[in-house]
Amino acid sequence: MIRSGESERETVVCPEQRGLRRGRSRVLKTNADHKVTDLEDRSKRDNIRLLGIPENEEGTDVQPFLSSAIPKLTSLAFEPPLEFQRAHRVGPKRQDGALRPRQIIACLLRHSQTRQILQVAHTHRPFWMDKLEIRITADYSKDNTERRKAFLSLRPRLCELEIKYGLFNPARMWITKNGVSKDFYNPEDLKLFLDFFQTQTKQPASPNWSQDTMEEDRRTPSSGPEKGNTERHDPNTCPRGRDLERLTRAHDDRGQVLLAVVAHTQLSK
Repeated sequence: MIRSGESERETVVCPEQRGLRRGRSRVLKTNADHKVTDLEDRSKRDNIRLLGIPENEEGTDVQPFLSSAIPKLTSLAFEPPLEFQRAHRVGPKRQDGALRPRQIIACLLRHSQTRQILQVAHTHRPFWMDKLEIRITADYSKDNTERRKAFLSLRPRLCELEIKYGLFNPARMWITKNGVSKDFYNPEDLKLFLDFFQTQTKQPASPNWSQDTMEEDRRTPSSGPEKGNTERHDPNTCPRGRDLERLTRAHDDRGQVLLAVVAHTQLSK
């Protein structure tokens, strides 16, 4: 309520401040999500997943079956013998004739034995049991599992472009070409990189192409990108809260693209 004699005062919040507040809230939520994912992965570091073991192969108790099956699969002699905190099939029981058996998830008592099994599984995969392919993998959080699947779906494109790659724990894709390497933690960033890389490799190289493309093109958000150039929003002229995109390019002496590092930071509008 405004008393007599007092003037009405309004609190004015400019669009830039609203954008900064939204951006800060988004960053805080992202950091919280990352911490939750990290805690979930740490709680699963003693878990392993076994894929391909036929249904009912374990009988009525999974733990004794794994105690004898894992040493045979990995050719490891465990001393002391394997012990499990828990082990079970994942999901409801499937009908007879199902194409894929349910995975077995097991939590080992000793972390050192978990590391031994996963190291052998990484270097000597796959394993075989009665002419059936068996795979042993680590157990990841839901977020990292989805990111790993997204990274693996891009393998055909990496092979097509003759780019070497490796997927590391928990969800980090490492790529290299002609001695230049880059890590990606987000599948969308890798997809942007492949799109840009594939576009640039199809363009004919001019004598000064490498030098010309290294120059930064500064334009306001309202102006569109010109042909042959890459749009870059200048933070000094672009209002805060806009999407910022920076492309860093590296080229060899012949003007061919080696790598394009795409860093896409999405802020609130």
